[in-house]
Amino acid sequence: MSKPFLTYEQQIDKLKNDKNLIIKDETYAIEKLKQIGYFKLISGYKHLFKNKTTKKYNDSVCFEDVFNLYCFDETLREINLRYLLKAEQQLKSMISYYFCEKYGDSQLAYLEKTNYNYTSCKNKNDIEKLVRILENYVTKETDYHYINHTKNKHKNLPLWVLINALTFGNISKMYSLLPQNLQICISKNYEFLNEKQLGQITKVLTKFRNACAHGERLFSYKTVDSIPDLLIHKKLNIPQKGNEYIYGKKDLYAVVISLKYLLTNDLFKEYKRDLLALINPYVKTSSISEKEFLNEMGFPENWNTISRFRKL
Repeated sequence: MSKPFLTYEQQIDKLKNDKNLIIKDETYAIEKLKQIGYFKLISGYKHLFKNKTTKKYNDSVCFEDVFNLYCFDETLREINLRYLLKAEQQLKSMISYYFCEKYGDSQLAYLEKTNYNYTSCKNKNDIEKLVRILENYVTKETDYHYINHTKNKHKNLPLWVLINALTFGNISKMYSLLPQNLQICISKNYEFLNEKQLGQITKVLTKFRNACAHGERLFSYKTVDSIPDLLIHKKLNIPQKGNEYIYGKKDLYAVVISLKYLLTNDLFKEYKRDLLALINPYVKTSSISEKEFLNEMGFPENWNTISRFRKL
């Protein structure tokens, strides 16, 4: 049975009387519910503040606690999206460079299915889907002025122009479908990653990038896929359950580890500083313990020592 519609006043009453949440300023709370929505704000960020047995909020938890976590997560998305976009842009640059170096810059090159790993039966459907996506940019009017201008002026849309309009999902899929020799050329630009590891990482980062861009809850987000075991996992002494590292595989810390390999050292240091500037003040003022909060994020307690270790 679906939950009934509740007015803003009824939502406040439910939170106060049924759920034990302290509402200091009802006008303020209603305004935030109007801006964000009950499901997005309350359902999305309540779980760390509730008693697992009674399903009610812990004593002394107030509306502002939930809202502050929402704001934390909003900034967390902004930070991660900023650096994921930098990693995405480099991968786009590498793919277009090495593809055009091998096959030339005619649009016919990336529309030719045999220029991908077409010998594998499992790839054929994916290659055909990818080519259809690329073909739409070539044959149809787009929202991108630079693409329309290039097509009209030169009667050709080279990959190094087109690739800027592709999504992270598109380029992750494109990389996975390239011949192995091209994947190797690309992966050599990332120290200590082979072509298979780079493919696994981009597949996971695509999902986190989408979560950031679409406003999904990020701090506790986890993917089905995982990044590969890397030497950094071992150097950080991340505990294992069986043969699986419990942090840094499918969680937000997997993004941190991945960006350690994908970004320049200076950019990664900036990224870590931005994370520290957000996380440290939050855990100092939050009613959630630092250990519990980091665990929810998939961060080991020594997470910020990552920049001390070389990737090798």
